[in-house]
Amino acid sequence: MRILVSGSTGLVGSAAADVLAHQGHEIVRLIRPGTVLPGQQHTSPAELRHIVWNPATGVLDSRAEGADALIHLAGASIAGHRWTQSWKRELRESRVAATRSLIASLRQFRQPPRIFIAASAIGFYGNRGDEILTETAPAADDFLGKVAVAWEQEAQAAEPLGVRVARLRIGMVLGPNGGALARILPPFRMGVGGRLGSGKQWMSWIHIQDLIALITFLMKESTVRGVFNATSPFPVTNREFTQALADAVHRPAILPVPAFALRWIFGQMSEVLLASQRVFPDAAQRAGFIFQHPDIFAALAQLTRAA
Repeated sequence: MRILVSGSTGLVGSAAADVLAHQGHEIVRLIRPGTVLPGQQHTSPAELRHIVWNPATGVLDSRAEGADALIHLAGASIAGHRWTQSWKRELRESRVAATRSLIASLRQFRQPPRIFIAASAIGFYGNRGDEILTETAPAADDFLGKVAVAWEQEAQAAEPLGVRVARLRIGMVLGPNGGALARILPPFRMGVGGRLGSGKQWMSWIHIQDLIALITFLMKESTVRGVFNATSPFPVTNREFTQALADAVHRPAILPVPAFALRWIFGQMSEVLLASQRVFPDAAQRAGFIFQHPDIFAALAQLTRAA
C-alpha cells in the first residue's frame, strides 16, 4: 500500500512510518515547509519519501494523489506549555483547521485514499470520575472536549468523498523514545517520583506498539469505520500507575505532588494531569483487535528496559 502520514516527526508518527515501511508499504511523509526530518536509523531513503503539505495555505503537493491510505496524526502537543489564550488558539488550529485544510485538498483529488485514519484524543470525554467511558459516551463541555468534537467533525467530512474514516481517540501513549514516559521516567529513576494529587484519578493509556498495531488493523479491515478508543482495556488509577513505574525501575515512589502545586506550576494544564478518564476500547475489541500489551506492570517493565 502507498500510505501518506502526517505528523510523521512525532512520537507516534515516526514509529508508525518506520513499522509500516518495514512491513513493505510505501510511506510518504506529509511535511510542512522547512521541516527538518530526523535521522532515519532503520529505513532506507528508497522506502521512505516525503512531500510538502502546508495547512496554513491549503497547499498539498499533487503527488499525494493516488495513495491507498492517509494516517493523519498532526497536531501540537498539549504538554509543556502554559495554556495562554494564544497557545489554546494554536492547539485548536493545529488540529481543527489543519484537518479542514487536508480534507479540502482531498476534495480536489480524482482518486482520494480509500481509508482515512484520523487522530483524536480522550480529552473528548473530559473529567468523568469513575464513569466507564466507551465510544458512545458524550463529549465534555470544556475546552479539550470542544476541540476534540470539532476535530472529529472535520475528519468525518472525508466520508462523502467515498473515503472510509476511522477516528482514534488516543489515550496517553507510552513508548521508549519520547512522549509522556520520557518526562515521567527521570524523577522515578532518581527515587523522587510519586502520585499526582490524590492518585485516585483514572489514567487511560496505550503501549505504542499496540497503537501502531491498531492503526494497521484498521487499514486492513475494510468493513470497520467510525470512532475507536485507542487505550488499553485495563485503565489504571494514577496511584496504580505510580506503583507500576516504581516497580519497573526498582525505586520507591514516596513523594506525591499535591494538586495545588500542580495548579501553581502548570495552570490550566494541570486539569489534564488531574482529570479522571476511565476509557475502554469497546469498538476495537468488538471489531476483533487483540491487545498485546494490556497490563500496565508488564508494559512499563518492558518499556523501561528499552528506554
